[in-house]
Amino acid sequence: MGSGAGPAGPFRYPNFSWYFTGQVLSNTGVWFQNLALQLVVLGATGSAQALSGITIAQFLPIFLLGIPAGRLLDRVAPRTVLLVTSLASAVVTASLVFVVTRDPDLWLLYGMVGVLGSVQAFERVAAQTIIFELVGPDGLSKAASISTISLAAARSVGPALAGLTFQGLGPSACILINAAAYLLVFASRLRIRPDALHRRSSQAQQRPREEGVKAPAGPGAKALGGPASGTFRRSRDVNTLLVVNVVISLLAMNFGLVLTSTVNLSYGGDAGAVGAVHTLNAVGAVLGGILAARRPRVSVRSMIAATGVFGAALALNAAAPTLLLFLAAAPALGIAVGYYQGIVNAAAQESVRPQFIGRMMSLMTMGSYGMVPFGALLMGWVIDASSGRVALAVSAVSALACLLVVLIRTRPVSR
Repeated sequence: MGSGAGPAGPFRYPNFSWYFTGQVLSNTGVWFQNLALQLVVLGATGSAQALSGITIAQFLPIFLLGIPAGRLLDRVAPRTVLLVTSLASAVVTASLVFVVTRDPDLWLLYGMVGVLGSVQAFERVAAQTIIFELVGPDGLSKAASISTISLAAARSVGPALAGLTFQGLGPSACILINAAAYLLVFASRLRIRPDALHRRSSQAQQRPREEGVKAPAGPGAKALGGPASGTFRRSRDVNTLLVVNVVISLLAMNFGLVLTSTVNLSYGGDAGAVGAVHTLNAVGAVLGGILAARRPRVSVRSMIAATGVFGAALALNAAAPTLLLFLAAAPALGIAVGYYQGIVNAAAQESVRPQFIGRMMSLMTMGSYGMVPFGALLMGWVIDASSGRVALAVSAVSALACLLVVLIRTRPVSR
């Protein structure tokens, strides 16, 4: 059995283990901050649209800086970028303590969150780009799927602990915990050994990928966009993946806003209930990520099952008439989210040559995070005009529409 075999295969690489540990710590700490900011804003305004301002400030920089980040990561070692962003995030996060008050200055709060979002624009692209360097080509698909489990693992404990901390110690304690987490993340990333990393440039010659950049095949190779030309071109499958990623991210992945608003505004739940729904959702997402990692091979066509299950789970949650039933349906949505994220990340990593992973993941990051501000603005309006359940129904329709897009765009061509 090769080093990449089995869902736990990538953990045979010590560098990947340190990376994964850092991601879990980072994502857990972020939940303390996000839940604190969400509840502070909702407590001060009672408005989902005001809450969407936090999401916009956090993710709009990713939309604006995603492409520059991808180009930078094709030239600068991702490990270096991750070390710098860890320290910068700790400093900016700690400064949020001074603006989280009972009556916060929302515009100052939005501005500081925007600064942190600018740092995170580079961090998120680097975190995806480094996966190839950690495990090499053979373990890439499974490692990309497993990396999404760090998000779910963090959500399995982060929201519940954050809710208890917020109720017992207040928002400032939550913010300081996140700042301390970034320092631990820096320490874990410092343990990644540069001499054991796989070079993307050298592997590019050996592992051609079908994204419109063909392997060298004679004098015309440069014109076709081979490695010598450095040209990044996209195939039909990759374009399909990018479009689906944008639509899902815009309309179906605003869980910080939608789930929190649904529990707090629609069902009248407190901070404990908000933490509980996110935790139950995350427990399912861990299982979903494991299921995605068990697939021996992932392609864009694998998105058929991923989007179908996701749409069905969203519809189930939208139909829940009470908080108790909403909590009961949360794990099913988590499984669907974890499976979808594992498949889409693996498909993106597998769809391009190694030297273009930075560029590809910057486009995916722009789709998965850069669209969040616009989705938050839209979903905030939907929730204020109707309810969180209606917002979840809109999300379900968008996921099922993406299922049809993938079916049509990836169907075999008859000869």
